Amino acid sequence: MKLRVLDLFSGIGGFSLGLERTGGFETKAFCEIDPFCIKVLKKHWPDVPVYRDIFELEGTESGDIDVVVGGDPCQPHSHAGKQRGKRDNRYLWPEMLRIIAKTRPSWIINENVAGSIANMVLDTKCADLEREGYATRPYFIPAIGIGAPHRRRRVWLIAKSHDSIPHSQRPHREEMHEQRPVVRGTESKDKQVSVLRSMVPHKNWETDWSSICRMVNGISGRVDKDRLRVLGNSILPQLSEVFGRAILYES
Repeated sequence: MKLRVLDLFSGIGGFSLGLERTGGFETKAFCEIDPFCIKVLKKHWPDVPVYRDIFELEGTESGDIDVVVGGDPCQPHSHAGKQRGKRDNRYLWPEMLRIIAKTRPSWIINENVAGSIANMVLDTKCADLEREGYATRPYFIPAIGIGAPHRRRRVWLIAKSHDSIPHSQRPHREEMHEQRPVVRGTESKDKQVSVLRSMVPHKNWETDWSSICRMVNGISGRVDKDRLRVLGNSILPQLSEVFGRAILYES
């Protein structure tokens, strides 16, 4: 039986694409407000419902959910913006947390920009999930860590419900706070590739990227602005696949 996924802040479906590549996940619903992204989702997942307003979503519309994934809007934390953090009206982590509390998935995958570390939002997310009964672990993994030809530094937060962890194996709170990301942007590209790329079978980036972004030697100057925008906001499906395979191994 495949694990059932609720994909929040879905963009063009990078989370679901990577997870479904493992063969062990099935996306039950998306939540995305951008009209161009919705068109992409409906093209590639025509039978999966797309909910448009996260404030109105309960999370239970598609039945039981095993995994909640999402990269909440990065604008409040990005170095390219004003970094207003929780004071920004685009700070939507509380809505993702509300849906997690409602659906009680076994696993959570969250992604955001490196700036979410500096303004303490990552600490807030970990504390919020721990109060909800999850063991958390952050990873700071740039795109080059999986062999991609660009940096794209991102923080990935993985959480597992204590209900699915034997009591004797549950970490103490002190141990959870002592944990550190296992792969950092300061490590060499070769070391990152050896740690991560070996976990995923897609090793031909030239072919793999062309299938996702329709490009081989960069992005054409004639690509419309909507496509460039959503590509810039997207995650690497290859990294989502890595975490998906790890979840299947632990499940």
